[in-house]
Amino acid sequence: MYFRDIIGQEAIKRHLIESARSGVVPHAQLFTERGGTGSFALALAYAQYLNCTERSETDACGHCPSCLKYDALAHPDLHFVFPIVAKKERKKEICDDYLPEWRAFLQEHTYFGLDEWLDAMEAGNSQALIYSKESDEIVHKLSLKIYEAEYRVLLVWMPEKLHPTCANKLLKVIEEPPAKTVILMVSETPDMVLGTIQSRAQRLNIPAILPEDMAHALETRFGLVPEDAKYVAHLANGNFLKAVEAISVNEETQFFLEQFKQIMRNSWARNVKAMKEQADLLASIGREKQKNFLAYCQRLVRENFVYRFQAPELNYMNRDEATFAIRFSPFVNERNVFDLMEELDKAEQHITQNVNPKMVFFDLALKITVLIKR
Repeated sequence: MYFRDIIGQEAIKRHLIESARSGVVPHAQLFTERGGTGSFALALAYAQYLNCTERSETDACGHCPSCLKYDALAHPDLHFVFPIVAKKERKKEICDDYLPEWRAFLQEHTYFGLDEWLDAMEAGNSQALIYSKESDEIVHKLSLKIYEAEYRVLLVWMPEKLHPTCANKLLKVIEEPPAKTVILMVSETPDMVLGTIQSRAQRLNIPAILPEDMAHALETRFGLVPEDAKYVAHLANGNFLKAVEAISVNEETQFFLEQFKQIMRNSWARNVKAMKEQADLLASIGREKQKNFLAYCQRLVRENFVYRFQAPELNYMNRDEATFAIRFSPFVNERNVFDLMEELDKAEQHITQNVNPKMVFFDLALKITVLIKR
């Protein structure tokens, strides 16, 4: 991975380059983002730059032995830790068991989220975790002598998914790391990372991608005309994944929008039979997608509330969502918007806590029945 592959983030790139060139390299760093801003790519590009033997003032060289191994994601002193779905029958119980899939995935994705990785793993309805067994692997890898690099790098994606046992083992490594070992963690929900890990790592907040950088990338990578690129960059609100989603209007987004419409229509009509049928459907899509759907609903409620103020610069809806908002937005007002958001947030929490999803979605629809008519 190279800094040149990452959209914008020039200030962050300069900071990381200066860190490497000056030799002031914190042994534990926590890269945080809100999604789609390139934090994992920045961490990986930083790791490659640290170990490049012929680096320039702006990027790794791309042709030294270290860079060639990093390009293949097969450097002996680069170790990955990431959420997986354990499958004992297929002998996939630790991260290294998924390395072929992980490397192929990273070769195809500079920007990605958990959903994309779950699809690549064929996780189905399972939730991904970094299991307790991984702690022994981490300790073993870091106890070995560095093979050839200047810095050994442990790159942990989504430390918020660490099993408590694994998190505590990682805490010990952060407190007393082996010489020339750099631990880079990348999180989208840093508040869920163990507090003692947060306190021992230098935090680097990755900001949203600037609209002009996003628009330029959309023009050069997808061939959008400037006007369309500017519109999509606004919708994306600094998140490249949302920009790609807005261009493609993928099947999941369409599905979420249709289900949101259906919930509101069923609740307005007090159609209990349809509510139950929809709860059965939503219960079948898997917990990660259920959580994503409820987060989507919260965003759409917010957007419909703001839509009433006729301030387009404050809205971030695609064209299909905006078309629905013309008729639906009058039903989201000062009397119910906070309660709607609260019920959707509670439902998301219940799904996270493994409450029966049929009960969660049916109960949610009944509560919306009361709120939507305020």
